[in-house]
Amino acid sequence: MANTPHPSKIHFTTLTLDSLDSVSGIVHPQAEATQQVTLESSAVLLVTDFSVSEPHTVSTSSSVAQALDAMKQAGVRLLLAISAHGDFTGVVNAQELIGGRRATLAMQQHRIDRDEVTIDMIQTPRSELHSLSYTRISHASVGDLVETLKSSGDQHLLITEPNGEGRSRLRGLISASDISRALGVDLNHPPEARTFASICQVVRGHEL
Repeated sequence: MANTPHPSKIHFTTLTLDSLDSVSGIVHPQAEATQQVTLESSAVLLVTDFSVSEPHTVSTSSSVAQALDAMKQAGVRLLLAISAHGDFTGVVNAQELIGGRRATLAMQQHRIDRDEVTIDMIQTPRSELHSLSYTRISHASVGDLVETLKSSGDQHLLITEPNGEGRSRLRGLISASDISRALGVDLNHPPEARTFASICQVVRGHEL
């Protein structure tokens, strides 16, 4: 076994410092080449991967106003609801925050004002959500996604993976708006392209 030199016997070198007088530019990340997405492309291309980008979350104890502020700052329309213990409990979307029936029901049931409504009261619980494993997504096409979500009617699909302890954890998500943008469908023209069912009609020019 080789002997490790004592720290006091290790010699380090003082590096020669350079002047910045002639340095004016700054290196910026290179933009990734935009890959054209078709119905035959891999579904993985449209996954918002939480191993790459931080998920947008909100505490279940947060108010509607706080959740709306978080959405605006992040530029998203869906937040993952997280309990005080750090567990994923459900999701809340912009529609529910702005004027959904869940908030109205919470006000009536708890006899509270709107500013007292919390995310815990209006979230869509995880038991009512649908998901696909990352493994299945890895072998699926964008067209498979469209067909699946056209059938379910979901606007967001959560992606899971094993957590190494016999359970699953969230790996990412896919949204209808992401698919629409990737396929070059304008969400406003025509307005029916907002749904998964209409994406294929717009892209292919006919119903599937």
